[in-house]
Amino acid sequence: MMELALRRGFYFPSCEIYDGAPAGFWDYGPLGTALKNRFVEAWRRYVVRYDGMVELDGSVIMAKDVFVASGHLESFADPITRCTRCGSVFRADRLLQERTGRIVPERLPDSEIYAMILEEGLKCPSCGGQLSEVTRFNMMFKVSVGGEGTEAYLRPETCQSLFVDFLRVYKIGWSKFPLPLCQFGKSFRNEISPRQGLLRLREFYQAEVEVLFDPEEELDERRWSRLRGQVLRLSQDAESVTEITAEEAWREGLVPLKIEAYYLALIQKFYETIGIERSKIRLRRLGEDEKPFYARESWDVEVQTSLGWLELVACNYRGDYDLSGHMRVSGKDLTAFNKGRKFVPHVFELSMGVDRSLYVLLEHKLVREGRRRVLKLPPYLAPVQVAVLPLVDRDGLPEKAMEVYEMLRIDFDAVYEAGDTIGKRYHMLDEIGVPYCVTVDHQTLQDETVTVRDRDTTRQERVPISGLKAWLSKALAYPEIR
Repeated sequence: MMELALRRGFYFPSCEIYDGAPAGFWDYGPLGTALKNRFVEAWRRYVVRYDGMVELDGSVIMAKDVFVASGHLESFADPITRCTRCGSVFRADRLLQERTGRIVPERLPDSEIYAMILEEGLKCPSCGGQLSEVTRFNMMFKVSVGGEGTEAYLRPETCQSLFVDFLRVYKIGWSKFPLPLCQFGKSFRNEISPRQGLLRLREFYQAEVEVLFDPEEELDERRWSRLRGQVLRLSQDAESVTEITAEEAWREGLVPLKIEAYYLALIQKFYETIGIERSKIRLRRLGEDEKPFYARESWDVEVQTSLGWLELVACNYRGDYDLSGHMRVSGKDLTAFNKGRKFVPHVFELSMGVDRSLYVLLEHKLVREGRRRVLKLPPYLAPVQVAVLPLVDRDGLPEKAMEVYEMLRIDFDAVYEAGDTIGKRYHMLDEIGVPYCVTVDHQTLQDETVTVRDRDTTRQERVPISGLKAWLSKALAYPEIR
C-alpha cells in the first residue's frame, strides 16, 4: 500500500524534502484528495442525509476551559516510558502490544504497565537500554493566541465543537430529539510514536456524529423501522462474533439501548455499502478498563486487515457527561425540554477515523489478477471516474479524443491519457482505480462511437458519443439503500 501511495500520489509524508521533519503528518496527493472527498460525500449520503443529521463546522482552536470541562486536560494522556540510556520516548502500551499481541487496557495503572514491561523483559527498541517507570503524557497541542498569549488548544477530537455549539443550535430551532449533530474536520493529537502511515497520525480527519437524546424517550418508530433488521456482527470477547439483527440484539440485552442498536446498525451498514465485506467487520464491545474516561459503554467498529483488526469508529454512550461538564464550567444552562420535562441531553457517539477508513478501503480493494494490479473501488468512490484515450497517437485520433475529454471533464473527474501502448495505459489506470476507459479509435471517426472498457471485467462496449454522458452518469451513480 505504501509503495502504491507514494508512486501514484495517494498520500506522502508532509515536508518530505526536509530532513528531520516531524513524523505523524501526511499530505494527500491528487488521487488521495479526490478519494477522501468522495468518501466524505458517501458518508454524507449514507449517514448524514440518511438519518437527517445536522452538520456543523467548528473551529480547530478552542478555549482552555472547553478541555477543563471535557476532562481532557486532566485525563487525555498516554502512558510513556523513556530509555535511561539514549533518552528515546515510547508509548508503553504499544511496546507491550507489539510484544504480546494483546491490547493493554487504557485505564490500567501506570505501575501495572511498568510491571508488565519488566515481566516481558522489554528493552529500548533503539539501543537496547533499560526502560524507565511509566508516566503520563497529555496529547493535546497547546497554542498561544494573540498578543496577550491567551492559552488555548488544538482540538483533540471534533466533538467538543458540537457540544459547545448545542445551545445555539437548540435556540435557533433544532429542538426535536433525538438531535444528531455531526461534523467532518481535522483533529490534532501529539502522539508519542506515530507510525504506519495513515493509521496513527498527529493531524487527522474525523467524521463524528454526536446524537443528543432524551434518555426517558424511546427511539421513534420511523427511524427504528429502517434498520431493525440489519444484521450486526457483535463481538463481546474479541475472539467470537455473533450475527444477530439489531432488534434481537436490543431485545436480548446484548445492546442495552434501542438508540444504540440503531446507530451501530447505521454505521456497520455504511461500511458494507461502500464495499467492505460484512465478514471482515465486527462491533467489539470494550471492557471496563478499555473504555475512554467519559464513556458509560463503548463499542469499536473494527475491520480485519493485513495488520489485524483495526479500529475505524469509536461508538460511545457518553451519558450526560459532556453537557453537564460544560454547564458546570461555563455557568450556562444547557438543559432542554421535551414533553414538558426539563433534562440534560444524553449522547451516543460515532467517532470515525477518516484516514484509517481510506487506508482500509485501499488495502481491501487492491487486488492482483495475473499481471494486473487492480484497485477495485466502487465506481462512485474512484478518484478518477473516467479516462479518455486515443488508440494511437496519430491519424487524427488524439484530436478527436481531446474533444471527447473536453465534453466530459466538467461533469466527471476525467483524465486524458496518450503516449504509450493502449495495454500499458489500461494497466496504469487499473492500478489507480479508474472504473471506465473511453477509447477513441478509427471507427470513432466513421460513426461517432467510442469503446468503453470496464475496469473489473475488462469487457468493452460501443457507446455513441452523444449518449456517453448519460451512460457514465448511470454507471457512476450511488447505489440506492432503504
